[in-house]
Amino acid sequence: MSERDLIAANDAFYAAFAAHDAAAMDGLWSQDGPIACIHPGWGVLSDRRRIIDSWRAIFESPDAPNIVCVAPQAFLIGDVGFVVCFEQIGATCLIATNLFARRDGAWKMVHHQAGPTSIRPETGQSAAERLH
Repeated sequence: MSERDLIAANDAFYAAFAAHDAAAMDGLWSQDGPIACIHPGWGVLSDRRRIIDSWRAIFESPDAPNIVCVAPQAFLIGDVGFVVCFEQIGATCLIATNLFARRDGAWKMVHHQAGPTSIRPETGQSAAERLH
């Protein structure tokens, strides 16, 4: 599996996020091994049920953010890979790290963390722009 496959898995994560699709988000996270998620301003969630419930709560909120992934960079380490990117939410920009592990031939998310940054992506395209 290549960096391109890893970027595709990351794109699927942000597509589920943008669509507020809890079922798709659930399918992206690993069923095996430890996982963790740190939403901006939250503590660590390390129980799969709590992680998926947190996404459902975010998606069901009237303030659910519209998000675009910008300037993703993929890094491979054997059966593990991570993507560092920016999350554009209106005028706000966060920085995120998404960690994936190969499970049954597919990249599955095992960690997501996003938080504030004063850095803005100088170049790069959103996932939607890369697809067209």
